[in-house]
Amino acid sequence: MRRVETPEGRSVRLLRIGEQVRHVLSEILQRAEVHDETLQSHLVSITEVRMSPDLRHATVFVKPLLGQDEDAVLKALRQNTAFLQREVASRVRTKYAAKLKFIADESFDEGGHIDRLLRSEKVAQDLGEE
Repeated sequence: MRRVETPEGRSVRLLRIGEQVRHVLSEILQRAEVHDETLQSHLVSITEVRMSPDLRHATVFVKPLLGQDEDAVLKALRQNTAFLQREVASRVRTKYAAKLKFIADESFDEGGHIDRLLRSEKVAQDLGEE
């Protein structure tokens, strides 16, 4: 009997595997297993991994500590993608080895921008006296 997957079940699976990939990548970077000066000299946070529905592609959101040298860190990650894909494939058991795509995580910048807007004088005067 074949198990029928609901969209909810599939999304839970995608989240679970994405989290496993995030943990593996974080561990690799933390232990400096990548032989790259840029990656060894920067602390990099893997903030999120979003898997495609077929699990063949993983979008990896990264943020260097304090946002320093973001372009250099992204370049180093992209240059070492083949090594990272092999490591992820050997540690996360899926039918296919996911292709990794590294992107800068802009959510922290967006949060800071919203915070600045909320603290601006124009917004403060609107929130002031009710």
